[in-house]
Amino acid sequence: MILQNKNAVIYGAGGSLGGAVAKALAAAGARVFLTGPNPTSIQKIANEIIASAGLAETAIVDAFDEVAINGHLHQVVNQAGTVDISFNAVGVDVVQNIPLTEISAEDFVKPITLTMQTRFMTAIAAGKVMMKQRSGVILSLTATPGGIGYPHTGGFGPACSAVESFSRTLASELGTYGIRVVNIRSGGSPDSQVFKNAIDTIPDVMEPIIKKMEADTMLKKLPLMADIANTAVFLASDLAGQITGVTIDVTGGTTAALNYRVNRLD
Repeated sequence: MILQNKNAVIYGAGGSLGGAVAKALAAAGARVFLTGPNPTSIQKIANEIIASAGLAETAIVDAFDEVAINGHLHQVVNQAGTVDISFNAVGVDVVQNIPLTEISAEDFVKPITLTMQTRFMTAIAAGKVMMKQRSGVILSLTATPGGIGYPHTGGFGPACSAVESFSRTLASELGTYGIRVVNIRSGGSPDSQVFKNAIDTIPDVMEPIIKKMEADTMLKKLPLMADIANTAVFLASDLAGQITGVTIDVTGGTTAALNYRVNRLD
């Protein structure tokens, strides 16, 4: 177990991707502290982890409340001794699927502001704890628009770019304390709850969208939640001890080149 004796705090752990990462970290040996606004959803993830012989605890924490974030981390330190891993999977609402020329300034700016607010607060709170320890890993998550121009994504693309820039900058400041800061860029997981809900609700609309997204990748398939979770486990471990200040691209190659013109040869 490569994360044995590590303590991980996950924000937005009740979501499908946050939950997947939490379960993967626990399976690798970490003691996970699950937070979120919905006690039912985070307890469900905790129960699954405990049923698999993992260590999990829950707390209701508003990841947009600096006082609540700091208070919870102090509780974790008092209880477990250290905060070794911090991962923020909190989602925000985004107005998408319309041109930028037709979106309001408020709808464009709001997801950027909210995304950076929660990422900044949780990362800085963890960083202050980790500076005293002189060790730790802070992980964040973005998506394909963070690395390539992607039309009709509203403020989501700039929000992703902002998170990636913040991650690099924070890594440059905290590296001297032995703290690593790494971002994961996902291509969008079709087995995540957001995609599954859309597929169930509007299957005729989603089918061509998924096929187009798959065609854009080099590998002709989108990363699943397990791919993102396994990447998080690796980055949080000592195996990635010299990786910091970068975004690890898990998009199947989409942000390196759009490969919709290249067909699969059987």
